[in-house]
Amino acid sequence: MKKVITYGTYDLLHVGHINLLRRAKELGDYLIVGLSTDEFNAEKHKEAYHSYEDRKVILEAIKYVDEVIPENCWEQKTDDVVKNGADVFVMGDDWKGKFDFLKDYCEVVYLPRTVGISTTKIKHDLHG
Repeated sequence: MKKVITYGTYDLLHVGHINLLRRAKELGDYLIVGLSTDEFNAEKHKEAYHSYEDRKVILEAIKYVDEVIPENCWEQKTDDVVKNGADVFVMGDDWKGKFDFLKDYCEVVYLPRTVGISTTKIKHDLHG
């Protein structure tokens, strides 16, 4: 079985998230999503609208997602890849090159983002 792993906050779920998860799942048989915890988001100076628990429930309901694990810090990715036996690490192409150090452990793929949609844009549009 080919395992794929990706990470994110997945707040205010939108078509861009679904496109990324679908394309990530197409790269393997089993998709693991490392979901940023509320504490980790605070460290990144990000605030999610939905709590970690709610975002986890939402992600688990998506047919492309097989497992959701907590993302507690930047440094855990290597351990997660090894511990979960991930064959492919996937991120949006706005992160291109930032996770190339994982190429020692698995294939690293940067997928293009969906044009015209992002959580940041949604928050901006709602708040003017």
